[in-house]
Amino acid sequence: MTTTLTTATAVSATVRVADAQVYYERAGSGPELVLVHGTGSAGSAVNWSQILPRFTGGHTVITPDLSGTDRTTDAGGPLTVEGLAAQVIAVIEDAATGPVDLLGFSMGAPVSAAVAALRPDLVRRLILVAGWAHTDGDEYLRNFFALWKQLGASDPAAFGRYAAMTGFSRGFLKAIGREQVELLIPNLPPTPGTLRHVDLDSRVDIRDLLPHVRAETLVIGATQDVTVPVENSRALHAAIAHSTYAEIDAGHVAFFEKEDEFVTLVDQFTLAP
Repeated sequence: MTTTLTTATAVSATVRVADAQVYYERAGSGPELVLVHGTGSAGSAVNWSQILPRFTGGHTVITPDLSGTDRTTDAGGPLTVEGLAAQVIAVIEDAATGPVDLLGFSMGAPVSAAVAALRPDLVRRLILVAGWAHTDGDEYLRNFFALWKQLGASDPAAFGRYAAMTGFSRGFLKAIGREQVELLIPNLPPTPGTLRHVDLDSRVDIRDLLPHVRAETLVIGATQDVTVPVENSRALHAAIAHSTYAEIDAGHVAFFEKEDEFVTLVDQFTLAP
């Protein structure tokens, strides 16, 4: 681990994993909750900045930034679920005092499931949000990520607009209005790191790992999800023994649209005896 930097709200550090120097932050107090971000080079900063204060009062929140993000450096090249899982494992071993509650969103869901399968000693409870088990064989997901990659290479503005349009429900976009919708578009530019994530999204397959998940698990699906349709969350629930399941009536980024409902679900699951 490198020297940490303490701010008023968080302590940041890095840990070496293979060719990567993995950045993470730790904030709050209480049982340790690790939040694993989805696709995008901004990583935790975009996914968790709004909702983080809702958790730090009752949890010690650890937010790693995986390879492909701006604050983690590596040699580049294709990513794997197992490689990113190794980074989360290293952060948990470096930052946590014992088994953690582990929450993965979107791309972070298969990564988190892999962590729980490969290192059950490190995961007390597991939460998978808007995730999926495999891309190949699902023609919707295969084409979704193929189009995303093509837009990233040919039309960066369309890439961001497509991400905003598919990341949120129609009702949410209508409610926030044109000005706020336009502000969403730059949040996911097709940087080389983001496109490495999209490439991984197109190759995800954790079906062989799911039977090895032993942690108590909550799967959360979003009923209006256009990015990763809710049937994928239902399939994850069916594949993980003894898991429980909940749905939020929202788009892919359900914790933006229904923040109170999302926080309640997570707190009830993680803070239960």
